[in-house]
Amino acid sequence: MEIDGGVAVVTGAAAGTGRAIALRLAAEGATVVVADVDAAGGRETLERIGTRGGRARFVRTDMTRDDDVAAMIAGTGGALRVLVNNAGGGGHVPPHFPDATPAQWGATLALNLRGAMLATQLALAPMRAAGGGAVVNIASSAGLGSGQYASPEYAAAKAGLIRFSTSLAGLRERMGVRVTCVVPDWILTERAQGELARMSAAERAAAPVPLAMEEVADAVVAFARDESLAGRVCVLQGGEPARLLPPSALEA
Repeated sequence: MEIDGGVAVVTGAAAGTGRAIALRLAAEGATVVVADVDAAGGRETLERIGTRGGRARFVRTDMTRDDDVAAMIAGTGGALRVLVNNAGGGGHVPPHFPDATPAQWGATLALNLRGAMLATQLALAPMRAAGGGAVVNIASSAGLGSGQYASPEYAAAKAGLIRFSTSLAGLRERMGVRVTCVVPDWILTERAQGELARMSAAERAAAPVPLAMEEVADAVVAFARDESLAGRVCVLQGGEPARLLPPSALEA
């Protein structure tokens, strides 16, 4: 699919991985909608895109608010080709289930899963009207594991996002919209850099190799372009090639 000339929405694009994805899509010729609750960070992303000759606009969006998500999609003006559901978080902020209140762990589910589901649902009609499109969901390796995890609600949300993506493989034939999912391991964000700085030499040696944010952006662009891939999951681990899970990997 051609990215150049279309509109791409990137949620959580005010910093970190979302910003890297927004910069890359703008470099590919898309007009990028930078969606985030952080207005200052969103403006910085716009400035970085602009200095590189790209086109972008900022829309303040709280992915836990239905009206914000609806306004984000409506603001694309019917030219939406790419939606990247990158906004997420809460996996490192205690308290976690079962100590957290229902409102606290429910907020993590809303941000990491429900918001992406709603944005995808609302994007289908404009993408179909525009001749097709691509939704790329950004999950986490926390959603693939089978062992204990410090934030069960975050792991459950990301696992749900992965399975949500694979469940929609049939949309390519029905509506011309491809839904895929990128599952990164530890990403070298500013927070990760701080964690590495606080580690001892032995701890750093034992830590997993972090991914560059640009590696996630590369995977997003590859999924957006490749019209043969729908409902597929790409796993990214630092120091290893990107790996597509077989279509049956998550089936019972």
